Formats: sequence, structure tokens, C-alpha cells
Amino acid sequence: MTSKNLTHSFSSAAAGCRRFLFSKVRRWPKNINRPVRFLHNPADSPDFKSIVDNPPNLVRSGKRHGPGLIILALIPITAFALGSWQVLRLGWKTELIARFEDRLVRSPLSLPLHIDPSAIKDFDYRRVYAKGQFRHDREMLIGPRMHDGKDGYLVVTPLEREGDDSTILVNRGWIPKKLKRQADRKEGLPIGQVAIEGLLREPWKKNMFTPDNKPELGEFYFPDVEQMAQATKSQPVWIEEVMEPDLLKAYDREAKGIPIGRPAEVNLRNNHTQYIFTWYALSAATTIMLWMVVRRPPTDIARRIRQNKEW
Repeated sequence: MTSKNLTHSFSSAAAGCRRFLFSKVRRWPKNINRPVRFLHNPADSPDFKSIVDNPPNLVRSGKRHGPGLIILALIPITAFALGSWQVLRLGWKTELIARFEDRLVRSPLSLPLHIDPSAIKDFDYRRVYAKGQFRHDREMLIGPRMHDGKDGYLVVTPLEREGDDSTILVNRGWIPKKLKRQADRKEGLPIGQVAIEGLLREPWKKNMFTPDNKPELGEFYFPDVEQMAQATKSQPVWIEEVMEPDLLKAYDREAKGIPIGRPAEVNLRNNHTQYIFTWYALSAATTIMLWMVVRRPPTDIARRIRQNKEW
């Protein structure tokens, strides 16, 4: 084979390969425009504006805080107001207890035969003494009442003194429930002239959870002085008999059914210091929470981009 023939054969083979390859390539349909290739860089145009030249504005859509923020703001204000009110209450209660304790240390007064009920508030917790005879036939039991974890009753007996309409009500103290009947506590029913010493007290106030008394059935759940005075034809005067705190003596009285009197002390609760700490602490804590909520960056608020110019 000559060199001329060899060159012709290679040329024919190359042409056949090109025809084969171009036959496998997908051609663009006639109805679709072919992509146009830019022959220059768009940034070279004097009218081109980039995002750097025209920055976007970040705009929040929706409310950042709702009604919950208003409620959260009211909590520290309300707690602070309540704490300040408890400060005033603490001053009032402290002064009241001091006034009662001053009356306790004074010498007992002889109780007049006739007492103006409206003047009792000026002598509340004043030590008094009186003489007379107990009317056990008009005795009233108030209960149930607890004493050292035991159930029982308060014994209220009218004290009949010399003179017309001079009978008063005496809260003699507590007896156990098992000695409710007078027949079981003969030693606790003194006969004849007796002298008692006690505290002159204002009438008690009934709370909403205490049931109403039933004087016609002899059932008393709280000392309604006016009601009990009418039932026993006595003056609406309430005396709480006192005794020196003595554990052995109290055990002996309990066993014999002799009423255990109260100690001569002021038993008013004064928890306003705890309330002050509680309300002020709540006010401080909720104030910090409010500050954190206001200062916290929004994380759950929808955002959108608005351009300040057309691109």
C-alpha cells in the first residue's frame, strides 16, 4: 500500500467518526431559542447597580410584644404595692400588740356590776377580777376545740353577781371531749361564792367557714357573745379566765374535768414581716423578668426584606 492510499484511508476513517458522533448529539428544536452568550461583563455597563450600591432594609413584620407584656408589667407593680401595704400593717399590728401587752402588766381591775359594751374595746386584754356564783345549769360548750392535739370543748358559764342584770359570761377554759357530761366532772363544777381573774375581751368575729350556732339545741361552734348573752340572760361581756402555765397542773385538771384556762398573754399573730419579704421578693424577681423580656432580641418574629430602591 502506497503512502497516498494510506493517507486516504485515515481521512475516510476520521470523517466517519465525525459523522457518528454528530449523529448522537441532541439538536435544539427550532421553536426554542438557543442560549445567548454575553460577549461582555455586565459590571462594565455604566448603568449597572450592585447590592452594595443599593443595600436592603430589614423590616420587622408583626408585633414584638403582646398583652402578656402588659400583664407581666403589672405583676411587679402590684407586688410592690402589696409589700408597702404590709409595711403599714406591720406597724399597726406591732403597736396594737404593744398596747395589749401594756395592759397585761397592769394590776387587775375590779369589774363593775354594769358595763357599757361599747367601752370594752378600750379595755381589751385588760386583767379584771370578779366574784359571784357560777350558773352551771346555764353552761354552754363551744366546740369542737383542739388542745395539745386532743379534741374537746370550751366551757362557758354565766357568773351571777350581786345586783340586777350583773351576770357576765366567763370562758373557764378547755375540757376533753370524754368529759363533756357534767356528771363525769363533778370537781369541775364549783359551788358557792367564787372569785375569778381573767381578761376582758372584745366579742369574737365569725369567719365564713364556721357553721351557725344552734342555741335551741345547745350547740355552739363559736362564741357569739350577743347570742349567748340573750340565751342566758346575761350582759354581753366576755371574760377569759387565766391560769399560770403549769404542765403538771394542766394534766391534773384535764384528768378531773376542771377547765384549763388560758395563759395571760397576747396571742395575736404577727406574720407581716414574712409577707413583706414575700411581696418585695416577687416584685424584684418579676422586674428582672420584665427587663429580660424587653431587652431580649426577637427570635420568633417574621422578617422580610424591602429594597429602598429599584434594582
